[in-house]
Amino acid sequence: MTTSAPEHKAADARPEPATLTVDDLSVHYGGVCAVRSIGFTVAPGQSVGIIGANGAGKTSTLKALMGLVPRSGGSVTFGDTDLTKVKARDIVRHGIGYVPEGRHVFPGLPVEKNLMLGAYAQSWRDPRTQQTLDEVYDLFPVLKEMRSRLAGALSGGQQQMLAVGRALMARPRLILLDEPSMGLSPKLVEDILAVLLRLREEGLSMLLVEQNAKLTFEATSDCVVMENGEVAMTGTSRELREDVRVRRIYLGL
Repeated sequence: MTTSAPEHKAADARPEPATLTVDDLSVHYGGVCAVRSIGFTVAPGQSVGIIGANGAGKTSTLKALMGLVPRSGGSVTFGDTDLTKVKARDIVRHGIGYVPEGRHVFPGLPVEKNLMLGAYAQSWRDPRTQQTLDEVYDLFPVLKEMRSRLAGALSGGQQQMLAVGRALMARPRLILLDEPSMGLSPKLVEDILAVLLRLREEGLSMLLVEQNAKLTFEATSDCVVMENGEVAMTGTSRELREDVRVRRIYLGL
């Protein structure tokens, strides 16, 4: 008679960690250079922030990493995988989750179906899928309460939670988040920060793009400052938070 222990172990198994390496990455829109020869790494378990003003190239960087805009130069690798050779629809299968700017939930579908769409890369019957759904509901109890409600009926903050939860359903090794605090009240920004800190404590690698420098410095261990499509400064979040120029431009101090 067999036991269920091996199956339970398989359900609990997590993907192996990997390092994201961005080298000499450039992005052009026609004749306009949005990102110019930038480079940085995100090690396993590391949380890295990218801050900068509108037009600095932050969102273009994330979209280039996900293959959503053409890369005009450089390379992106994740572990042993060269992502420049992977189609956008397959990048999630390699362990990278993506929370786009503007949330982009499916308003006509219930909350739970929105979440399950995040698990498209694996079978919905896989025991890990239900396990991950339970973990998302533990992280966002309000989504469990509203799991049958249409996503379009949620508040902006609840839709942001849904967008993050949907990305987590893919069981990523690294999650990319684009402006998760945009348009949220100060209270909801604090709620999002609490979620980011919990994910960081759980060891999930994170690349966070934000205009909100205060949130970024609190949520991440290291930071990249972008200006006009280029990397202007790098350092630990603590170091950059105390930098006179950064404090004046991004913190208003």
